[in-house]
Amino acid sequence: MAQFDVRQRKISAKIVYYGASLSGKTTNLLNIHDRLPHDLKGQMRTIATETERTLFFDFVPIEEVEVGGWSIRFHLYSVPGQDLYVRTRRAILGGADGVVFVADANLTELEANRRSLAELHDHLTHYQRTVTETPVIFQYNKMDLANALPPERLDAELNLESWPSYSAIALHGNGVAETLTMISKLVARNL
Repeated sequence: MAQFDVRQRKISAKIVYYGASLSGKTTNLLNIHDRLPHDLKGQMRTIATETERTLFFDFVPIEEVEVGGWSIRFHLYSVPGQDLYVRTRRAILGGADGVVFVADANLTELEANRRSLAELHDHLTHYQRTVTETPVIFQYNKMDLANALPPERLDAELNLESWPSYSAIALHGNGVAETLTMISKLVARNL
């Protein structure tokens, strides 16, 4: 949940990039971090695991976001996607103010996306939260692949809550800024 610094009238909000292994969560964060002006971002930090990395950093939006006279700083996290890190994903999701579900658009990854999405619901339930009170958006990544499903099909297969969704090629930065802008706005409105 958001943290409030009453003296400085600042809010720190947590956004988690969630999804199956190798869906593009880390690529999103690396792309965002590389593009932000140096004075608006914190240091990229890594929690290393044997086979994946969890990345996190904080940043101040380029256009300052204010809610009732309070300024917002966002902390972005990616979760490790491999099955053995289920507890790590749950821990990182704790206190999240918003979630970007990064789905691999590849047809062969549809079932992995479904499992990861079900796990997201389970973790939110563990924290006594629901998807109706936590802003969540979809990013359909790897849309440049030959066997990528179209966004309409991905929405029909995965997006049963009718969350906002964006197509992306995170490796090249396509759709990354749009995704971040929307989740930031939804989180700010929800505070």
